Amino acid sequence: MYSEFAGSVAVITGAASGIGAALAVQLAEHGADIVIPVFAGDPHDPAHVVAAVEAAGGRALTVPADVRRTEDVDAVFQTALDRWGRVDHVVAGAGVLRRQPLHTMTDDAWDDMVQVDLNGVMRTLRAGARHLGPGGSMVAVSSIAGGVYGWVAHSHYAACKAAVIGLARSAAAELAPRGIRVNTVIPGLIETPQSTDAENSLGAAGLQAAGARIPWGRVGSADEAAAVIRFLLSREARYVTGQELVVDGGLTILMAD
Repeated sequence: MYSEFAGSVAVITGAASGIGAALAVQLAEHGADIVIPVFAGDPHDPAHVVAAVEAAGGRALTVPADVRRTEDVDAVFQTALDRWGRVDHVVAGAGVLRRQPLHTMTDDAWDDMVQVDLNGVMRTLRAGARHLGPGGSMVAVSSIAGGVYGWVAHSHYAACKAAVIGLARSAAAELAPRGIRVNTVIPGLIETPQSTDAENSLGAAGLQAAGARIPWGRVGSADEAAAVIRFLLSREARYVTGQELVVDGGLTILMAD
């Protein structure tokens, strides 16, 4: 069956787990080949994502990379070009999450978060801007923490996620004359390895309890968030750029009791 993603190449940072992994498989099911930057310190083995991409009919290329390093991000794109000759879609989804109250925040803790969750997104979009042609599309992944709400003990994370929105809007305005689109997805409470981490996030029990407060009645899945990103990358969204799409089951439209 024909798919507009057939023959295309997508670079997805953060594809070793969660939303990025789900997106890699979905794009592969629709004909894309996937480039997966792999951070050596990531506890999630990308081998299962590679296997799932290949089972879906796509090809997967893993490239060692730390988004805190410009040379690593640039090398990811160069490797993709050397192997497959093109990059069509870029998703900046790599991120870290750390619980840290503001009054105990160190400069190093703040700077490390910024290096990954903001500067890493910038490096990824910047490389995409250098290599994508007309019809190319990029999506940055923000969060309702920062993108919509504040979050206690996560000011550095929220600050980065808020800044990602301004970065993507500006990139969209700059790249539109070249026929390249840039949008942002703002996931709400989505069940991923990151959100089920009880030390730095809500944890499995906290996530389940929070789901009861969502109008849709539950938290979202990685597949549901990934499907929205896939839409924004697709030709179906060809007149959509510089926008933010909240994927939260209605969480942000309901006033708390």
